[in-house]
Amino acid sequence: MLTETLIALFKRDLNKLKVEIELYKSESNLWLLEKDINNTAGNLALHLIGNLNHFIGAVLGNTGYVRQRDLEFSLKDAPRIEILKQINETIEVVEKTLKDFQFEALEKNYPIEVFGKPMTTEYFLVHLTTHLSYHLGQINYHRRLLDL
Repeated sequence: MLTETLIALFKRDLNKLKVEIELYKSESNLWLLEKDINNTAGNLALHLIGNLNHFIGAVLGNTGYVRQRDLEFSLKDAPRIEILKQINETIEVVEKTLKDFQFEALEKNYPIEVFGKPMTTEYFLVHLTTHLSYHLGQINYHRRLLDL
């Protein structure tokens, strides 16, 4: 079933996100900006946490999570241990929300219009997996480029 596949992909990539964050030699390097790099690894991790907690947790799972998107990009120097804790909590939210998700609900429109037009929940959940993967790749590149 698609939800099982989505859970597996989200868990795989969120666990890889934890590994990437842990691999930084210096915690301060999570927050480095240089030349044309616009986002730090720390801010990208916070963005992914906020994104999934909002679009899966709050919208689909009614968790009550309130997103503060501006802080995802403006907050600096959050402790690595706190980011890792939030990633673990995000894994739990995603798994819990999608675990009992009914197949029929995937075919319905996602409850809010994110891109200015309706889309199915299935489409948007697949989009969220690719969004996670995209930023995970950026974090990996950031680490290999700047964590010297």
